[in-house]
Amino acid sequence: MENMNKRDRPFMTIQESDSSDNLVCCMKNGMRSIKYKPVDYQQLHALTAAKKLASASIELKIRKAVQTSKISKEQTLIKQHKQVWWQEHERLNEVRCKMESEIKSFLTEENIGNEYLSDLINFEQELSEQWCTYLENVINPIQQLRADLKYRQHHLSQHSHSHTEFNSVKVLEEVDFVKKQLKAVFERLSLEQQKLENTLSDWSMKILDHSSEERNNLLSKLPMELETLECPYSDLKASIFNEFCDLTEKYQKKLQDFDLQLEDIYRNFQLSEEDHWVYQAVLDQYPGDLCGRRTLYMDMLQRYFPHKSRHDLVEHEKYCDQYRFTREQRRILISNWNKNRRDFIQKAVLTLTEACATHEMENILAKDRKRQQELCADLKAKVLQWRAHQEEVARLEMEISARRREKEEEKEKLWKKKESLQREEKKKKIRKYWAKKEQKWQEMEMRDLQRLEALKKLMAEQLVKDRGRVKYRQDLLEKRLMEKEKVALQEAHEEEEKERRLEALRKQVAIVAQFDPVRMMSDTMASKARMGIGIEEEFVLQKPLFTLNTYNEQQIISDPRLRFELALREAGLHKSFYAKEMLPKISPQKPPRKDMESTVFKS
Repeated sequence: MENMNKRDRPFMTIQESDSSDNLVCCMKNGMRSIKYKPVDYQQLHALTAAKKLASASIELKIRKAVQTSKISKEQTLIKQHKQVWWQEHERLNEVRCKMESEIKSFLTEENIGNEYLSDLINFEQELSEQWCTYLENVINPIQQLRADLKYRQHHLSQHSHSHTEFNSVKVLEEVDFVKKQLKAVFERLSLEQQKLENTLSDWSMKILDHSSEERNNLLSKLPMELETLECPYSDLKASIFNEFCDLTEKYQKKLQDFDLQLEDIYRNFQLSEEDHWVYQAVLDQYPGDLCGRRTLYMDMLQRYFPHKSRHDLVEHEKYCDQYRFTREQRRILISNWNKNRRDFIQKAVLTLTEACATHEMENILAKDRKRQQELCADLKAKVLQWRAHQEEVARLEMEISARRREKEEEKEKLWKKKESLQREEKKKKIRKYWAKKEQKWQEMEMRDLQRLEALKKLMAEQLVKDRGRVKYRQDLLEKRLMEKEKVALQEAHEEEEKERRLEALRKQVAIVAQFDPVRMMSDTMASKARMGIGIEEEFVLQKPLFTLNTYNEQQIISDPRLRFELALREAGLHKSFYAKEMLPKISPQKPPRKDMESTVFKS
């Protein structure tokens, strides 16, 4: 692309000079100066033609690459289409087999007695007979003609040219005649097919309209459950019917709005009815979970409808989505209507049954109330009679109690006199007791005051002693701190003196290396040893690196503890309780040093 853009630009020559002085000299010398050379236009034309040819070849390569990418993209889309078509083919075959098996199971010998099923069986037999007739009259003659043509093509190649031309003319006439017959048959069959499709579509529309109208009528009608129920309260039943009518009107209005929306959307469809059927069939071929589904079915729709632009297909897709969404909303509305209608009927039936039960309860309560009033009247008469007897009994009891009360009052007066005398004697005793108690309290208070004064004196003396002790302890603490500071200063002086002496010793033993470039550049002892220079003795590979000072095998075996442990191990008793008790008691040949004493068995 850059080369193509460069080719479209105007041809420009750029001349650069070494410095501004050269430009000045050129201007002074003029056009006849020897520094200017004549322009070679033929060379420039050749360069331009070469550039154009190169850019044209690059443009051709780019076009080929674009064409190749388009072809590969087209092949990829076709491959994806084939995968989807194969899956749809398998699914349709499964559905077809399932439907045929269901139809066969439906048209069994058990259901032969049904009139409609017998008609269907007769119709199936009639269709099979027509198919056989079609095979005999149309398909078989074509196959015979095809076999005849192959036979003539194979055997007539041996005859003369004129005879061959004569036979070919006759054969062409026969083929044209068969084509006309087949064309007429196919036209008649296509007309019958169109007629049947129109009839089926009309009947399907009628059935759908009838079913929708029937459903709407069923939903809008007053339910038989409410009409058959009896209610003692007429206003309650009328209010339930009014509420049901309001609910039905509300849902009918919403349903009409949805129907109007569907009609408006259907009028805005960009495709005809047959094209819309093809559109829907293409969309059904591609499942919803397919990756790149919209790209695939839009590509297939553009292939099916080349006379429609992509914008028209996108608009039709938008209207189809709106139509599908509105139909789904309409279906949800009808299901909600049906559900709310059922709930309303259940609630209404429950309310009416409760009203009937309430009415029956009210009747029962009225009868019970009347019977209770009669019983109450009888009981009232008996109560009045009983009250008269009770009043007479109460009067007699009051007289008797009055006489008894007079006697008790006289007794109480005598008892009060005795009680007052006894209280005066008790008061005298109490006064004597409290006088003795007060005297004892005063004596105890005097003793406590004396004891308190004595304790205060002792605490004052102890306070003076404690202050002296605290002062003594503070003096001792200050003295100790001073001594510690002196010791720390002395240690610091000693440390400084020690460092000074050490530094003097370091200076005395310090190595002063002289300038020796030969020694600096020569090999060291370690490098000579690695290279094997100056080694007199042969290196012994098996020579130990260090000398070991330890026990030998004989000394270790001579230890009685080891021998006893080996004997126990051979006998299998080294983990027994006897071994744990005996091993610590065995002493070695030589007593160990105190710093080498083992503490393993002491735990």
